Amino acid sequence: MGSMFRSEEVALVQLFLPTAAAYTCVSQLGELGLVEFRDLNASVSAFQRRFVVDVRRCEELEKTFTFLQEEVRRAGLTLPLPEAGLPAPPPRDLLRIQEETDRLAQELRDVRGNQQALRAQWHQLQLHAAVLGQGHSPPVAATHTDGPSERTPLLQAPGEPHQDLRVNFVAGAVEPQKAAALERLLWRACRGFLIASFRETEQQLEDPVTGEPATWMTFLISYWGGQIGQKIRKITDCFHCHVFPFAEEEAARHAALQQLQQQSQELQEVLGETERFLSQVLGRVQRLLPSWQVQIRKMKAVYLALNQCSMSSTHKCLIAEAWCATRDLPALQQALQDSSSEAGVSAVVHCIPCRDMPPTLIRTNRFTASFQGIVDAYGVGRYQEVNPAPYTIITFPFLFAVMFGDVGHGLLMFLFALAMVLAENQPAVKSAQNEIWRTFFGGRYLLLLMGLFSIYTGFIYNECFSRATAIFPSGWSVAAMANQSGWSDAFLAQHQLLALDPNVTGVFLGPYPFGIDPVWSLAVNHLSFLNSFKMKMSVILGVTHMTFGVVLGVFNHVHFGQWHRLLLETLPELVFLLGLFGYLVFLVVYKWLRLTAASAATAPSILIHFINMFLFSRSPTNRQLFQGQEVVQSTLVVLALATVPVLLLGTPLFLRRKHQRRQSRRRRLLDEDKAGLLGQPDVSVASQNSDEEKAGCLGDQEEEEFVLSEVFMHQAIHTIEFCLGCISNTASYLRLWALSLAHAQLSEVLWAMVMRVGLGLGGEMGVEAVVLVPVFAAFAVMTVAILLVMEGLSAFLHALRLHWVEFQNKFYSGSGYKLSPFTFAVEDE
Repeated sequence: MGSMFRSEEVALVQLFLPTAAAYTCVSQLGELGLVEFRDLNASVSAFQRRFVVDVRRCEELEKTFTFLQEEVRRAGLTLPLPEAGLPAPPPRDLLRIQEETDRLAQELRDVRGNQQALRAQWHQLQLHAAVLGQGHSPPVAATHTDGPSERTPLLQAPGEPHQDLRVNFVAGAVEPQKAAALERLLWRACRGFLIASFRETEQQLEDPVTGEPATWMTFLISYWGGQIGQKIRKITDCFHCHVFPFAEEEAARHAALQQLQQQSQELQEVLGETERFLSQVLGRVQRLLPSWQVQIRKMKAVYLALNQCSMSSTHKCLIAEAWCATRDLPALQQALQDSSSEAGVSAVVHCIPCRDMPPTLIRTNRFTASFQGIVDAYGVGRYQEVNPAPYTIITFPFLFAVMFGDVGHGLLMFLFALAMVLAENQPAVKSAQNEIWRTFFGGRYLLLLMGLFSIYTGFIYNECFSRATAIFPSGWSVAAMANQSGWSDAFLAQHQLLALDPNVTGVFLGPYPFGIDPVWSLAVNHLSFLNSFKMKMSVILGVTHMTFGVVLGVFNHVHFGQWHRLLLETLPELVFLLGLFGYLVFLVVYKWLRLTAASAATAPSILIHFINMFLFSRSPTNRQLFQGQEVVQSTLVVLALATVPVLLLGTPLFLRRKHQRRQSRRRRLLDEDKAGLLGQPDVSVASQNSDEEKAGCLGDQEEEEFVLSEVFMHQAIHTIEFCLGCISNTASYLRLWALSLAHAQLSEVLWAMVMRVGLGLGGEMGVEAVVLVPVFAAFAVMTVAILLVMEGLSAFLHALRLHWVEFQNKFYSGSGYKLSPFTFAVEDE
């Protein structure tokens, strides 16, 4: 947890990997996940790198794996999870995996092709058998209404006209949706010189492509004439009809049907053997594919990492540069020694200097990950910058709870998060793919603390589903007020509202032990009382939160050695913030502690005092809280205004003075070097001019590093943002008051319009119990949907804004980048 407060120290290391052991070393680093490689071949195209051929082979294998995986899914099977901890295979195993994969893929293609051909052939046999067994008989009559009737024989008796004509037949099957169009087209194209019969198959036939059952239409067409026959065959070909031979004699058709049934039975046996062999091949794919996928992904990742390395001049080792946490350097050295021991030459690791800003490394666990994610969503912190996440663990749930304070609602949220925490190790919960569920599950510990803090603030507000609870005896006594005020029956009849005077002896017995006294829930000025209380509480929390952010900036200045910022930035910021708004908090607390109920009628207004503070005036009707208040207020305003020029000009002038001293020191050193060179007789003029040019270049580079206008502009923006932000940010914290009251009032409205109506229904006990069931169901649904989900999301977003804008901008820049170590963790998942 030490790295949570500040990112870990990261060093740039240079790795010398022997060529024979480079693959093994990088593979071991991927298993450990210690380093982030830097690309030393950024100017080299991806197609010109050393291991591009190996990467392409891995990609080709991944394409074959995709084909095998689709075949497994097509068969309705699922791939098992791969074994845990599979290492990257050695390079020599790549050829073996490729050969076995190609063989399995080719076997699957061949078997699938044979299966498709056999199914198509079997489907043709079934259609042919359906045509022959459908009960079609040669037509004996024309189908048009203008000719003879249906019972008139088609074949004329011997000696009658047209006795030399021969009747031919076309039989086949067509899809049902095409049958009507086929019949119309045949009739119009052949002008009625045919007789067609269409019938639907009695049984559904399996489609050879999709495997789904489908209904077909069989047809029998009789015609005479060669030209008519050609037209019919062309039309059936256009409709993709299956045409089969059809014998005129019934005995021949019966024999053909028996032969088809025998062929279909033999084909089914062959098809069954084919499917059994296919299942065996798919079983081997199921057993081998998951581990191959993980191994090849790891191998591809290793080769991609090796492509970022450069080759030494002797071509005996690879040179890599990587970022690594300082505390992981011994583990890195040990891992490389173990991996390169077989090669006979150990890999070498040593740290190298670097002027680039190192990446940020903050280790998290399942508890802190969600809070660190909130901070990183604003921006990843700079290297070694103070990390707001440890403080966000407490402040974020607390500020959320201030806006969401209710014992009942907080308890529901807490139980929901607790259920996710207890079930976090179950595979079904972790492997759920629903995006909303994964969002809630990822923030389960955040929800747990949000619910817990909401229960706490709910006890402070004394609200449980908008109802007050009397855990302790009330601090107000109605009996004492009635006895000492002489309330008679006539007085009670004339006054519907009764006032409790705390100045009467025995009426106010003391403050409530914890939270708001439940008697306030019965008062008509309950909302006014809570308005005043929550508004002042919001200002106190806001000023405290912002001050804490400014103080955290001190640790940044000390760590980075920017001591001048303590006096020129942090101190003026604290004086400005505390001198104005810290004084406002002091007035609130002082008024709470100093004034009593006896002087409540003449209590001064803090708001008027605060306005007069900036106007340097006083109000005769608003008495002072303490002696010398005007002097203190005027002094604080003058101090706050005096800090603005210091904050605006202090840092730029200090940096300018520091830069001038550095320039004069460098100029003095150059003069001394030049005098020393002139004292040597064998120094040429050309070399002197060259040294002067180099010195001039260095001076120009240093001059470009400091530009007063840019520094001043940056500081002016910071000054304006801070000074105006103190005002706007303090007002922004009033959202704590607004959302807290909105949540309480919405909860009160929901109770009054749903539960109170249900509880107020008269009648017998049984009837009222039955009526309360749907009423309570509606109350529960609306409570979860409106008060928990919608109001919870609203409070979450406002708490997020308070941390990002009002808190983190006081000390956190968020301009860094994460350390992304080379790891196989994603491939294992």
